[in-house]
Amino acid sequence: MEGVPSTGEPAPGPPPSSETSRALREVLRTAGDTRAALARRLGLNSTDAAAIHHLISSPEPLGPVELGNRLGIRSASATTLVDRLVQAGHVARAPHPHDRRRLSLQVTESGVGEVLEALRPMLVGVDRAVSRLTPEQAEATTAFLREVTEVMREYVATAPDEPPRARADRG
Repeated sequence: MEGVPSTGEPAPGPPPSSETSRALREVLRTAGDTRAALARRLGLNSTDAAAIHHLISSPEPLGPVELGNRLGIRSASATTLVDRLVQAGHVARAPHPHDRRRLSLQVTESGVGEVLEALRPMLVGVDRAVSRLTPEQAEATTAFLREVTEVMREYVATAPDEPPRARADRG
């Protein structure tokens, strides 16, 4: 593979950049803007909207502690956030499905409905763009996006739990 030494390590220097990878980086940058826009459309602050996103997209049930960890906030702040979302009717507390001593948090039907309604203009636009692809283009795009997702998941999974400076300060 061009640009990769036989050791399998990337060659030193700037990362490779093609028109496709630049376009994908622009999509990823814009995704942050869409999260902020969704929060505004829902009348929530960005942390509350991020919490709802984590609860909707998590494959396993999340409790207040796990949610706080994902958001990078302390336990007391997570409790306040959950109380606020419950009071607003966006989230409900329920017994954890595998450990009855714990609570899990679930986005309410009305909360999911509000999110979908707020996302509707963007989702319709994405569907319109997809509908213009040929079946072959759609298949190639899907394969590409799934591969990029796996690359990103690997990047996330191999990240250290804390920054290098914090590890060096302790050592």
